[in-house]
Amino acid sequence: MDVLVYLVPLALGLGGLGLAAFLWSLKTGQYDDLDGAAWRAIMDDDTIPDSARAAPGQDATGSTVLTNPTEPGRKL
Repeated sequence: MDVLVYLVPLALGLGGLGLAAFLWSLKTGQYDDLDGAAWRAIMDDDTIPDSARAAPGQDATGSTVLTNPTEPGRKL
C-alpha cells in the first residue's frame, strides 16, 4: 500500500501532462485540416523532379527519362 503514495501522484502527473499536450495541439491548430494531409498522401503527382531527369543530351528522343528507373525485382 505504500507504493500507492508514489503511483497515484505519478499517474495524475502523467495524465495532466497528456492533457496539457492535447490542449497545446488544439491551440496551435494541429487538427484544423484533417482531410488535406490524407489527400496529399494519395494524390497522383505526374510531375518528375528536375533531380530525377536525364542530363541534356543523354536521351536522344527528347522525352522525359528518369536517370535511374526502377523495375520490380531488379537488384542494384
